[in-house]
Amino acid sequence: MVSLQDLHSFGLSAKAGVVKRLSKMESLPSVGMNDEPFLVLGEGTNTVFVDDYEGVVVKPELRGIAIKEEKERYLVEVGAGENWHQLVNYLLARNINGLENLAYIPGTVGAAPVQNIGAYGAEFSFFCEAVRCYDLELNKMVSLSREECGFGYRESLFKSSEIKRFIITSVTLSFVKNWCPNLNYAGLDELPENTSAMDVFNQVIAIRRSKLPDPKIQGNAGSFFKNPIITKSAYDILRADNAIPQFPVDAEHVKVPAAWLIEQCGFKGKTWGGVQCHPAQPLVLVNSGQATGKELLEAAREIRKKVYDTFSVHLTNEVRLIGREGEVAL
Repeated sequence: MVSLQDLHSFGLSAKAGVVKRLSKMESLPSVGMNDEPFLVLGEGTNTVFVDDYEGVVVKPELRGIAIKEEKERYLVEVGAGENWHQLVNYLLARNINGLENLAYIPGTVGAAPVQNIGAYGAEFSFFCEAVRCYDLELNKMVSLSREECGFGYRESLFKSSEIKRFIITSVTLSFVKNWCPNLNYAGLDELPENTSAMDVFNQVIAIRRSKLPDPKIQGNAGSFFKNPIITKSAYDILRADNAIPQFPVDAEHVKVPAAWLIEQCGFKGKTWGGVQCHPAQPLVLVNSGQATGKELLEAAREIRKKVYDTFSVHLTNEVRLIGREGEVAL
């Protein structure tokens, strides 16, 4: 058995039967050959092992950044094993702008399309041209367009029933040369309209550092729950009794901050053994020392139930919870 404690940012004590590191394309056809259960893992910043995992943990470590300049845009192909934040920094240093709103998000490039990572008014899908994968069903490489990836709010094809079919090897991103800053988010709207991409980058990092605990200092997996999307009619019912914040989604839906719901239920700072609801950011659950998977599940389930009982709003975990046989549902 191999320890997983240092392979996921929450840092629970868990083990796996085998950890297979894929640094060469030639190794891809061997994944799943023995009908063993397997799990693809990047840097483990959005995955928590709540128990020992009895299958094979596959870590794609394919690297490389290739930039192609066209008349009106740049196309950038990036290996799945590259670090996301380092990629943002690398491109900005070369005057390729666009990802600055997504700065300081932990994890690998290969994990970005799975979660369709997003922050401060931007999402991975805004820039995705294609995702290149090894298709274990067809036993060959395939390239999926943005439309084929089925992106949604923290969702994609790669989180669906096809989760065991594809191993992402690289992504291709598109950036227009005629860049303008995306400042349509609280904290960025105070910047001048002619601000630089680097100024946005620095502002995003400052905001994230002020709001989120550093997993290198205190184990966590970032935002534990998604911000729920509800109908406007459901929101109007809630608003009758609560000054509840919201963000427009479309003509019929709004997004409600999960952190606000959790705070209103009194969970800020609450502990369950070694697990704590962060006292400054209740959307984040942290490992305050010797946390266990059982304690984390207890905390998440209690928060989810209380929010539903109080507001009739379902919380869905953004973090992947992995047990002995795979994904664990709350």
